[in-house]
Amino acid sequence: MILSPVVFLLLFNLYFVGNCGLILTGNMSSRKGLNGVCSVHEYTGSFIGQSAHFKMTSVCGHVMTLDFIGKYNSWDKVDPAELFSKAPTEKKEANPKLTMVKFLQVEGRGCDSIVLWLDCDKEGENICFEVLDAVLPVMNKSPSTERMIYRAKFSSITDTDICNAMNHLGEPNLNEALSVDARQELDLRIGCAFTRFQTKYFQGKYGNLDSSLISFGPCQTPTLGFCVERHDKIQSFKPETYWVLQAKVNPEKESSLTLDWDRVRVFDREIAQMFLNITKMAKEAKVESVSKKEKVKQRPLALNTVEMLRVASAALGMGPQHAMQIAERLYTQGYISYPRTETTHYPENFDLKGCLRQQANNPYWAETVKALLSEGINRPRKGHDAGDHPPITPMKAATEVELGGDSWRLYEYITRHFIATVSADCKYLQTNISFSIGPERFNCVGKVVTSPGFTEIMPWHSIALEESLPSCEKGDLFPVGEIKLLEMQTSPPDYLTEAELITLMEKHGIGTDASIPVHINNICQRNYVTVESGRRLKPTNLGIVLVHGYYKIDAELVLPTIRSAVEKQLNLIALGKANYHQVLEHTLDIFKRKFHYFVDSIAGMDELMEVSFSPLAATGKPLSRCGKCHRFMKYIQAKPSRLHCSHCDDTYSLPQNGTIKLYKELRCPLDDFELVLWSSGSRGKSYPLCPYCYNHPPFRDMKKGMGCNECTHPTCQHSLSMLGIGQCVECENGVLVLDSTSGPKWKMACNKCNVIVHFFENAHKVRVSPETCELCDAALVDVDFNKAKSPLPGDETQHSGCVFCDPVFQDLVELKHAAMRHPMHRGGQGKRQGRGRGKGRRPGGRPNPKKPKDKMAALAAYFV
Repeated sequence: MILSPVVFLLLFNLYFVGNCGLILTGNMSSRKGLNGVCSVHEYTGSFIGQSAHFKMTSVCGHVMTLDFIGKYNSWDKVDPAELFSKAPTEKKEANPKLTMVKFLQVEGRGCDSIVLWLDCDKEGENICFEVLDAVLPVMNKSPSTERMIYRAKFSSITDTDICNAMNHLGEPNLNEALSVDARQELDLRIGCAFTRFQTKYFQGKYGNLDSSLISFGPCQTPTLGFCVERHDKIQSFKPETYWVLQAKVNPEKESSLTLDWDRVRVFDREIAQMFLNITKMAKEAKVESVSKKEKVKQRPLALNTVEMLRVASAALGMGPQHAMQIAERLYTQGYISYPRTETTHYPENFDLKGCLRQQANNPYWAETVKALLSEGINRPRKGHDAGDHPPITPMKAATEVELGGDSWRLYEYITRHFIATVSADCKYLQTNISFSIGPERFNCVGKVVTSPGFTEIMPWHSIALEESLPSCEKGDLFPVGEIKLLEMQTSPPDYLTEAELITLMEKHGIGTDASIPVHINNICQRNYVTVESGRRLKPTNLGIVLVHGYYKIDAELVLPTIRSAVEKQLNLIALGKANYHQVLEHTLDIFKRKFHYFVDSIAGMDELMEVSFSPLAATGKPLSRCGKCHRFMKYIQAKPSRLHCSHCDDTYSLPQNGTIKLYKELRCPLDDFELVLWSSGSRGKSYPLCPYCYNHPPFRDMKKGMGCNECTHPTCQHSLSMLGIGQCVECENGVLVLDSTSGPKWKMACNKCNVIVHFFENAHKVRVSPETCELCDAALVDVDFNKAKSPLPGDETQHSGCVFCDPVFQDLVELKHAAMRHPMHRGGQGKRQGRGRGKGRRPGGRPNPKKPKDKMAALAAYFV
């Protein structure tokens, strides 16, 4: 009996699964994988001429991520200089909660072949090898001569492209994967070293930097440099006054024609006045020449990523990161081709007519498309072929109702751009008339469209309507209506728009088409620039001082030259023309030397910081007392919020993205520091914390950054031991802790995720009892109601019971999620037993019919 081989198909993400069903034949069974996110589809079919059993599934982006091992992730214990060479790195699961490696191994076990359908770019190639590292050890071993690894190459999710890819399978490209590995390691080591040093140095000295991280990035910093360079030009600009001679002639009695001066402008007032006096003596303007010429405005080149991002920012008002996310979603849903491409040239065999026919019934452009199909399309202009993917093209029809909002606006632009590339050029007749008024020459220009061409589908590119020119010949005379001198001033350039910044980044080789939006988003998130009206990027004081400081110490840290050179080396690795290890070693050695020089010269940047920012001691307002000197510490509200004792010269980190206030002037029993209360708002959660314990964990089972709701002190009235009620109903390791400040709207909140349980509204007192529930081992709760507002049966005012199991309490408990200023990631789920929650139960003790789904699981259920 000959057994059919098992073929493992690996796709990029959960949206892709549903769209690839078009290559399947026969019956197919579908199920969820063990991680609850990725679907697995199984069917039988033909593979390379023989019957085979297929298993098709997906990953969610990168399977692995690069990070430093253990102790090297500690900012306090490691010298940043060690990160360049001494600090070992390791590949960790990118999202441990997805257990992607285990999932791939379970599904890949026993398979004979694997077909990789990851995105066809360098990142996709890198993910290919992450997948192979996970599944090859558990796959069936094949004879040395038998091939078992295949790579599918495709640019869109259409029947034609998918079937063509399946019929022409190749191999994954190791060189491209290594170039991504090199970039990841360089960015990790260089970025972390500089970021850790300058963050600790400056946040330890200044209180109003208003940025939680003073980050440095090999691409991010030159990106900021472009913005600050434009700012410096604006600040140093000195306006100059100039004068323009303007003349008007009257071809007819009731009409006038404004003429432009051939000299354009002069910067000397007396000379300008002389020209005005000379021309005023003339009463008529003589036509010196009339020329007419047919001109062409070319249709656009095919659309690549950079141009799409430029238009999205400049015309649609979308940030590059947002636009890229929308484009990726349109791609995974099959509406457009792959959105990451540098190519602006269609291959000869590209089915242009097929793509155009898809748009024949859209009411916005149906007439234009039908006319092109009947009269014949124009071959798109020859652009740049980068050898990656075809230009961005609409792959199926869509409506505004179907997509809606920004998705429709971006899709509409992509479609109009594509139709324009196969339309005719715009043709117009340009007329130039030259006049003489005395000895001075003037001219006027008029344009008349003879064939609108592509501007019908892209009306914003239409030829602007201008004054109609009179019919005239050489030697004709027209009376001069008015001649005057206009005084004007030169104006400074404006701040860079996102579109202009993208152009500069592309020109200087900073980032890739996929990473450019990330770098721009980073400088906004770090508070280095703000996005003003018109999506212009205005540097903040912090961004300006950083760039000026880099220029003062080592200009190459901020200039685009060195990063551009590194990008060229990375591209050579991808082409197999440079050695991965040599490029890595050489580049790290250069930046290591620069880092040591930067550290030795940091005083130069510090001098600039002193001018713009206030020292810690002069920032903030008194809030709580220090446990060492018993003087008031100052609360610094600017990011990152913290407490500073100027007498002890100590700074204490605090939880971010919330408000801090004094907590009843109560003190920590361990160190005598006054407690403070952190809150994310009235609809969120809150908990007290000791500033010293938060930064210096007092017990072995505690970590830095834990509040009183995670403190294991056995007797402190604010600790987890005294206020913990039971295991969180959603996350794996959290405990629901009573918020003793929340009355009369009482609640308990998970000390790990953002789950909140509201209960016992209007109760007078709520206390956690030392006794526990016999059914679920949760702590019992003593509740005391006012007699007038008691919801207890029989007009009782007091009751003691389990929040989860007591039937008296079941209608008084409500599960919610905290409203956070910056959403927290909800905890994962899994099978577990422990204090506070019986298996498959929820507040009120009622059976929980389904485990709570996380966001990925919900998305998978929707799209598959």
